[in-house]
This record gives sequence, structure tokens and C-alpha cells, in this order.
Amino acid sequence: MTTQAQLDAILHGAAFAPITDRAFLRVTGADATRWLNGMVTNNIKDLAPGEGNYNFLLNAQGRIQGDCTIYRESGEPPTYLLETGNSQLETVRQTLDRFIIMDDVELSRISTSGLLIVGNKAYEMLCDAQLPPTVRPGEKPQPSPLLGHMHWSALLGRKSWTVQPPSMADRLHYEFWSPEPSDVTELRTKLLLLDAVEVSPETLESLRILEGRPKYGTDIRNTDTHKDLPQETAQTHALHFAKGCYLGQEIVERIRSRGQVHRIFTQFRLTGTLPNLPAPLEANGKPAGELTSAIQIGDDLIALGYARREALETHQTLTYPGGTAAQTHISNLTSHI
Repeated sequence: MTTQAQLDAILHGAAFAPITDRAFLRVTGADATRWLNGMVTNNIKDLAPGEGNYNFLLNAQGRIQGDCTIYRESGEPPTYLLETGNSQLETVRQTLDRFIIMDDVELSRISTSGLLIVGNKAYEMLCDAQLPPTVRPGEKPQPSPLLGHMHWSALLGRKSWTVQPPSMADRLHYEFWSPEPSDVTELRTKLLLLDAVEVSPETLESLRILEGRPKYGTDIRNTDTHKDLPQETAQTHALHFAKGCYLGQEIVERIRSRGQVHRIFTQFRLTGTLPNLPAPLEANGKPAGELTSAIQIGDDLIALGYARREALETHQTLTYPGGTAAQTHISNLTSHI
């Protein structure tokens, strides 16, 4: 099945895929809420059990060191599940661990297997599979950029959970997690019987770019040459400006008070050839940004990357080696599948 056909299944139905690039840390201890709230950019101290939000971890200069989604588990004292990419899990753990001084906090990695269920009918598919999603039956959820939701499965016991991550996309994304690989195999079998389509990593990457979601390590970076600031990424749902102090907060607030950053993450429609990434952008012969992700679907070339704000605001022509890039925002995938 082609990428276009798999994207069509997501748009009009539901699809699934193994999750192989995500991992969890559990944060426990009497000081977990106060300490963790001082380490990340969003407000986790007011999360209700089962709620979650997207966060950055910053250094003292306000540069992004990692990203994660943090969910509050049920029970007292509060404990938290921190979900992040496999590639940055150890870096995130070490970054956090350095700041546990006299705090009653413990970080522990948990072993899980995961399955992604995504599509405009993902909610109905989960209900048909007899796996309770993250809301009560009959209350079909809507994607929210601010809050994700976690539901412990009564069908399989508290060891398994379903997550609806925070999302700015129109489609519903769910993640099913269990320490038992057999639970994931069982759910996969049910979904196949319900005619859900298993999609490839290439299709999920295409969906990510079409939805305009940056990926840490690809679009959001912490390297010798790229040290991105939170507001540059356009992921404002990761920032809370009334929560109080946290590491890097002074820089974030200074940027907010000044009103803008010089460059911004955005989506582009390309005319030309598929670029070798990362690809520099120019405007009037001067550096103006870069492309960090790109795909081709049929005749369409879609990319993500950064451009200087003044170049976008004055509608300057942006060029890259092989063509031109125009800012766009795809709100309807139908015309691209």
C-alpha cells in the first residue's frame, strides 16, 4: 500500500503502527510536584490525575535541551510519567538527575511496548476493540494543544494505559502502552479484524510534516551549531507564563516581553526538487533560514523549517538549492492525498 493510500486510511478511517521511538521515566517522591514544576516550561503542578501537557527542558540560557509530555498518574502523593524520545531519554534523565540535590525525588525508567492508533475514526475503533479511550463512552474527544489525557485500562488492569497526547492536529492520536508485549499483540489483532490499516514509519513521517509537528533532534536541535529557543519553535502550548520560576524562565520571559524572536518555525510548500537536508534558505541573496524536514507526496513537496520573521512578513522570495519555498499551512489533507 502506498503512502498516499495509507494517509487516506488515516483521513477517512483509522490506522495503527508500533511505537518504537518513545520511552518513559516515572517521577516519584514527596517533592516530585514542586521539583518537576521547577524543571520544565509548562505548569504540571495543576495537572489533575490523568491529565498531561507538553514541555521543554531548558538550560540557564533558555536553550532547549529536550522535550517531553508529562502525565500525572492517579494516587497520592502525585507521581508523573514523562514520555520522550528514545534518543533523548538518557540525556533527559541525566539533565534532570543533576538537579536532584536535597529533594525527595526518584527517577526510574519503565519498560513498555506501545501501539499508535491514529485517524478521524480512531476513537470509534478503540471503542469497537473494547479498549476504553481517554473519555467516557459517548463523549468523543477533540484534539487539544494544551492537555493530553491518560486512561488506565479496566479491561487489562492498571498495568496498561491509553494516552491521547496534546495535539494541534485535526486528527485524533492515541497511544496504547503496556509492559506486556502480548497486550499490544492482542490489540493489533483486534484492530486488523476491524479493518484498521497498519501504516509504515514513512507514512507517519509524512503525516507529521503535513500536520506541521516539529521533531526533536531533526527540527528542534541542541548542537554546536543550533541551539533553539522555545519561542522560535512556535510551540507556544509548551510554555506557561504564570507558573513561577523554572530553569531558563528568565530568558523565556525576556523574549515574551520584547514581543518576538528573529526567526520562526513554519511549514513550507516547495517548488523545485526535494532538498538535501538541512537545506539553507536565502532571501535577496542573504541567509534567511533553513529547511529541516521535507517530503514528496504525489506532485506536492512539503517541508518544515525556520525562516527569518522579516522575510515572511514582507513576503520575500525564499530560495533553497533546487527551488523556492513559500510559507503555507495545510489545514485540510484531502487535496494532498
